[in-house]
Amino acid sequence: MKAEIITIGDEILIGQIVDTNSAWIAQRLNEEGVQVVSKWSVADNREAIMAAVTHALDTSDIVIVTGGLGPTKDDITKKTLAELFGCGMVEHRPTFELVEKTLRARGIAFNELNRAQAMVPECCTVLMNYNGTAPGMWFEQERKGSLDEPSRDSEQQSVSNAMSGSKETHHAVLVSLPGVPFEMKALMTNEVLPRLRAHFHLRAIVHKTMITFGLAESVLATTIADWENALPSWLHLAYLPSPSQIRLRLSAYEVDGGEAQLEIDRQFAALERIIPAYVLGYGEATVASATADLLIKKGKTLAVAESCTGGAISSRFTAMAGASSYFLCGVTSYSNEAKADVLGVNPEDIRKYGAVSREVAEQMACGARRISGADYAIATTGIAGPTGGTEDKPVGTVWMAVAYPEGVLSRKMVYGKLREQNIERASATAINLLRLVLTGEADTLINEGLL
Repeated sequence: MKAEIITIGDEILIGQIVDTNSAWIAQRLNEEGVQVVSKWSVADNREAIMAAVTHALDTSDIVIVTGGLGPTKDDITKKTLAELFGCGMVEHRPTFELVEKTLRARGIAFNELNRAQAMVPECCTVLMNYNGTAPGMWFEQERKGSLDEPSRDSEQQSVSNAMSGSKETHHAVLVSLPGVPFEMKALMTNEVLPRLRAHFHLRAIVHKTMITFGLAESVLATTIADWENALPSWLHLAYLPSPSQIRLRLSAYEVDGGEAQLEIDRQFAALERIIPAYVLGYGEATVASATADLLIKKGKTLAVAESCTGGAISSRFTAMAGASSYFLCGVTSYSNEAKADVLGVNPEDIRKYGAVSREVAEQMACGARRISGADYAIATTGIAGPTGGTEDKPVGTVWMAVAYPEGVLSRKMVYGKLREQNIERASATAINLLRLVLTGEADTLINEGLL
């Protein structure tokens, strides 16, 4: 099953609000075995809505529309859909009574604009909205046009079909929902998804995502090329890079869900043996959550000393529930005086080597561990930018260190000129350094010249 999602509203197009509806709907459809092939955002005008909906109906089985169902004049979705499906507007009495009751309970006077909420296209099935005043609407229609080769131009597709004499049709469902997220979610959960399950024979779509850290995308692709080339043809691999990690997603479409899941699990287990030091976990895993899990499992504690990252490392840990079981303290020692007075960094070493140096980073980590009594400590010191760099230490230079019972491990990284990105990358890399120490992979990577 193919689906398209259309969000209606000028406020989305001008960036006044962020469209979270499409992401949520796409996730729910995907879980049901429906493949979302396109998302549209269109203005509150008849022509834009008509064009988007016509194209979507011609090329997909399911179309989900959100927005434009309010009581004011700029909300024209209902009338446009009635025109498109060739029917008039009628009063839906249950909706009228529900709106009247809802407004009375809120102490709001019922007026003609509210009465208009109960007017719906007579060719739709009304989906009762018990969380708001705008009902959802379900339409069905037989459409001409092939689903296999959708055109981006619905008019062009129609002309092509007419010239070729194509009689091919498909049964399309369009659902129009309120744009208010909690109203939309309730209707999708309680009305739309059950109806889609009953209406269509849905086959499974299976995804699983591995989270990796520490290899650039090109290096990762080269490293796992043989594994990737040996994947079954029905499994699809996607690389999803971000500044702090790379996600590898394996997907199978319209398959036996159980068998596909087993095969994906087998393939990822094989990949773990190829890149063991670079796998953080699956799904929503992050470098911080993977490291926290190790600290909890081993019953160990952590302290943090930060300069250039300004508390970003501490916040990553304390943002997670259960941090109090392992996180003891964080020190943001931005000035040289704080590094010396609080963490015990030797002032002479700061003068000799500079605040951004191996010596200072290692002493910061050891100092944080000493004053807190933690088993492990992370430290960072660097030049986040965009100013402050020198020829020897350009903007983006960061020294990081991890102190642990057996000693201290440090590493120098040089990033770019963007302050926010430098802080994000340095924080993630410093946490990963601790993760490698906890897993025992740090020594292996050092011996292989990879760390």
